[in-house]
Amino acid sequence: MPSPLAKTIIAAVAATFLATAATAQPAPSPAQRSRVEVPTSPGIPEFRDPKTGQIWTPENVGQGPIGKPTPADLAFDPLAQAERIKGIVVQRPNFTPLGWAAPSAGPGTPLVTMDNASLRAVPGKRWQVVLYVNNNSAGTLAPMIDCRFTNAGKLVEETRVLLPGIGAGVRGGLTIYGPKTELFVDRADCRIVSP
Repeated sequence: MPSPLAKTIIAAVAATFLATAATAQPAPSPAQRSRVEVPTSPGIPEFRDPKTGQIWTPENVGQGPIGKPTPADLAFDPLAQAERIKGIVVQRPNFTPLGWAAPSAGPGTPLVTMDNASLRAVPGKRWQVVLYVNNNSAGTLAPMIDCRFTNAGKLVEETRVLLPGIGAGVRGGLTIYGPKTELFVDRADCRIVSP
């Protein structure tokens, strides 16, 4: 059995440790800006052949009843694409409010966040990123988003999105348009640049 002095010393050390742990505050981390990077959504771009009824997607082209691809089919190499849209395309897309949540911005929580992004091609039109934006602040903010549409890491188009003022705590959706689908894109990297 430990002596009363040993018990006192152990109790004092334990109390000091607990007091130090209870009063220790982690350093506030700077609020980071929201960012989403999204690859192409599999199976979304599709085409129905009007003669055969076959539905073609990027996953099944060159497979199925037609047989092996011909040299002409194999001629398209998306990694060899060197085209890009010069400059920065500026957009002012429609913002559709979808809901509201209590503002939650603070240390470690950005004023504006993005989530649930998806990249898809609309055949014969343009690449699109559909995403949701949340204003976590207690005031109205007009976010600015930069998106880079790339193919195998090479820039195809850079876009700046200017959103209208979004009220405190509002969550909404928007569509950001990329290059025409004649250019191949395999990834979009979007990030909040302001506020």
